[in-house]
Amino acid sequence: MSRVHHALPKPWNRHTGRPKTLGLYRAVELACMYVRQNCSQEFLGDLRGVSQSTVSRIVAELVPVVAEVLDEFVPDPAEAIELVQGRVSLVDGTLARCWSYADHPELWSRKYATTGFNIQVVGLLDGRPVFISDPLPGSTHDARAFKETPVVDIVRASGGGIGDKGYQGCDVMATPRKRPPKGELSRRDKQCNAEHSALRAPIERLIAAVKAWRILHADFRRPFRTYHETFRATRALFFFATKWGFE
Repeated sequence: MSRVHHALPKPWNRHTGRPKTLGLYRAVELACMYVRQNCSQEFLGDLRGVSQSTVSRIVAELVPVVAEVLDEFVPDPAEAIELVQGRVSLVDGTLARCWSYADHPELWSRKYATTGFNIQVVGLLDGRPVFISDPLPGSTHDARAFKETPVVDIVRASGGGIGDKGYQGCDVMATPRKRPPKGELSRRDKQCNAEHSALRAPIERLIAAVKAWRILHADFRRPFRTYHETFRATRALFFFATKWGFE
């Protein structure tokens, strides 16, 4: 709360005019609850005894501030590259779902049969998070997202990358063996694929931990223009919580 207090352009309670319905502590708590649980604003209002419109104003005002003040906890590509030096990196993509905005058809993901944003997550074999990319349109294939984000440079700098079949063709990644046309995988290939899947288990758990922030799991319902700042706040809160042992 102290970080938010110092980052606000003007005091939350100015002691003149009509006082705020919620103090700054409760307001920041409510904004964080919104991105953690993705509750409806009506529900959050009932929970705190305020109106839906008050919740909407608090979220609109404080979520960008939360993103700003916690940005230092989000690893940038250079920090991620330093962290993966000599280590195996695990990569996976996931869809952060959102409403079907009529003027944004690029958000449609054929793989998931819904709309959202493609985000790329990099972790280590011990499950530690290394990097979360900026969101790309949901229509972006994982292999393309891998090449268009700093993830490709992070994996190249690591001791080796492991990804699922969505990254086949990315020469810096180890991916499952393909079944030959009109043929079957050999017993050895099946065994290799099973071992490959076992190695990928930590990144699957990491994806689940990221999407425990429900704003990245259930549909994002606010206007499209607010998505990226909300994503930045959620990513920053995730790394902040991970660093201080809240996750």
